[in-house]
Amino acid sequence: MLSKLVRSAALLFPGLLAGAFGYGAVNVLYAFRAVPLDVRFTFHTTLMRVNGPVMQILMGLTVLSTLALAARSTSRSRWAAACAAVLAGTSFLVTRLGNVPINQQIKVWMVSGPPSDYAAILRRWELFHFTRTGCALAAFVLVIAVVVGSSTAGGRAVLR
Repeated sequence: MLSKLVRSAALLFPGLLAGAFGYGAVNVLYAFRAVPLDVRFTFHTTLMRVNGPVMQILMGLTVLSTLALAARSTSRSRWAAACAAVLAGTSFLVTRLGNVPINQQIKVWMVSGPPSDYAAILRRWELFHFTRTGCALAAFVLVIAVVVGSSTAGGRAVLR
């Protein structure tokens, strides 16, 4: 029963994380680029205020569930699950150290206006976003491989 719960959580949380970041990368970023700056900054600031707690909790649950999967796995599956945990942790660090400081700058721009190099700063935010999205997606793919591998291992113990 515990193995099913661990596998389910390890699929659910990284899948939600990759999906949320992926939606932002595919849809939200391109919408941001198509609207006037004041609209972008207003929406960006509001979205980040709402997303902040939700995404931090989701990133934490992703790290914890992939670590639990690694602890319950054996052999190469353990390494793959551990790598998924590292990738999820990396997406968290990129967010906290890359995206969040720029989000704070954008809040200031709402009042004082953007600096002359705002376009380069926004490109850097997007690069951080694509990086964290790639990490989350790679973590999800690794979890899928571990879980699918555990159910098709032909009787070999890959998940305890």
